[in-house]
Amino acid sequence: MADGAYRFDYAFLPGGWQADLRVTVTGGKITALGGDGPATHVKGAALPGLPNLHSHTFQRGMAGLAERRGPASDSFWTWREVMYRFLGALTPDDVEAIAAMVMVEMLEGGFTSLAEFHYLHHAADGAPYADPAELAGRIVAAAHQTGIGLTLLPVFYAQGGFGGQAAQPGQRRFVSRDADAFARLQDAARVHTARHGMTLGGAPHSLRAVTPDQLKAFIAASPEGPIHIHVAEQTREVDDCLAWSGQRPVRWLLDHAPVDPRWCLIHATHMDAGEVHDMAKTGAVAGLCPITEANLGDGVFAGVDFRDHGGVYGVGSDSNVEIDAPGELRLFEYGQRLFHRGRNLMAGAEGASTGEALYRAALTGGAQALGQNVGAIAIGQRADFVVLDTTHPAFGPKPENWLDSYIFNAGRNAIATVIAGGIVQVDHGRHKARDGIAARFRQTLNRVL
Repeated sequence: MADGAYRFDYAFLPGGWQADLRVTVTGGKITALGGDGPATHVKGAALPGLPNLHSHTFQRGMAGLAERRGPASDSFWTWREVMYRFLGALTPDDVEAIAAMVMVEMLEGGFTSLAEFHYLHHAADGAPYADPAELAGRIVAAAHQTGIGLTLLPVFYAQGGFGGQAAQPGQRRFVSRDADAFARLQDAARVHTARHGMTLGGAPHSLRAVTPDQLKAFIAASPEGPIHIHVAEQTREVDDCLAWSGQRPVRWLLDHAPVDPRWCLIHATHMDAGEVHDMAKTGAVAGLCPITEANLGDGVFAGVDFRDHGGVYGVGSDSNVEIDAPGELRLFEYGQRLFHRGRNLMAGAEGASTGEALYRAALTGGAQALGQNVGAIAIGQRADFVVLDTTHPAFGPKPENWLDSYIFNAGRNAIATVIAGGIVQVDHGRHKARDGIAARFRQTLNRVL
């Protein structure tokens, strides 16, 4: 039902909880709140669907493959070698099958829109497809099939390391030989996103993957739309950037690029106090992926300090080793608790709900990073709702406690219904197309692995 009306027992609006709310949907967007008339009753408490601001869908297929101890100390860099080996076998059909499975799991797990940081562009030998955006088109097709909202971020990846290092063999599926080649890929991707009314942005992969001149050319060619970039995820990255430029990665980026609210700095884990302050003041979003960052041993983001400086943040599922919207928020808060040895650190004020503070912040930052009208139950927004089963044992009678119960107790098990773009995609916790998509996913992994 992209057109019609729903009635929720409760809905979480920008101003707080409201009981017995009728929501009119036209063309997949919210066009009215309240009023009388027929409506489909959806039992439970409706939250705005959470935007997922960072994902590499293909990595879902290798979840669990990098959990054996190697002969030397394991880190992000050893995990990356496993990733390179895995992606070498993927065909376009495989990429679409894996992406569709991921998107089903995202919708079931509380995410209703997605920014896909898409850097798998070419065939296994590094040759472009006849359609330079063949694999980007497969991501778009999976999003259309599953109903998730999509911001596609084709990634410019041009070198193997700081200072113009040659790309490694494992990176050949990512690399555009120059800015003109990437521009052709971007133009081709625009055709795919326009076909289904999806959003297109762009992403220089990282400071180690583009030269300063290439970054400057990318920015000049991207006058609008979201810009995302990996930065300061690993301590080795910080050390390498210092050796190359004499500056830390976030500092170099702030000094050499027009970072503003269009930008989303993914991870930004390793910043000094000055970088935290100055990044927050740009209005750029910190793209946090707590489950992946924990899985890779990255470190803990300076969440409390960034918040205190007015910083904007959201969450994403990154490697998709586990897809769980409330779980990302819970682990973010728990990481702050472990680091600072305190509790309720992201709530921001005495008596404030930590769950509500986290959820509101991730709605705002996620919507900004996606460049979409998502993240609120309000007129003009995409009609995305995550409906919680308030009969779940975790929920008491008071709505003001429900977000805490959702994030810190029940988790994704409390999700009963998910509506994306005005259409019910998940009912009783299961996506309507799960069986067929899961079967195709299993067939893909059986062949690839």
